[in-house]
Amino acid sequence: MNYITPCLYAFGASLAFAIVFNIPRNKLLLSALGGLLGQLVYVVFQLVISNDVILYLLATIAISLYAEVLARLTKSPTTIYLAVALIPLVPGGGIYYTMLYFINGEMDLGITTGVHTLLISGALAVGIIMISSTVNLVRKVMLRSSSKIGKKLKHGKNA
Repeated sequence: MNYITPCLYAFGASLAFAIVFNIPRNKLLLSALGGLLGQLVYVVFQLVISNDVILYLLATIAISLYAEVLARLTKSPTTIYLAVALIPLVPGGGIYYTMLYFINGEMDLGITTGVHTLLISGALAVGIIMISSTVNLVRKVMLRSSSKIGKKLKHGKNA
């Protein structure tokens, strides 16, 4: 199986959406690399994990970490990198086929495809929430500890 081609397609799709979303020129390639990273994680873990919902979760975790790190390094909003990189993972085909099955009266297939699509969407949301919450929690802990250290240093100088 070819692993590079889907990653390049994900990069191209992410780059196109970065242009559509008016991402600043100096951040276009960095934001598109997030899409490539997500697809790379997906195809690499596909070798050992057969459940695609878990694969989507792992890819989203990688993208979210990437977006958080780059946002700090470039002093930009996380969404610049996150929204663009998630585009290749969005289950648009699942949504389309769910509606198609319902329109054609194939209720069983529609429900099955719809539930699977919802699980993938949920995996995307959970991956983002996990990383975002963890980063915010770590930041708050670091701010509190640095303010406590600052207070101790201030009181130590006055004594």
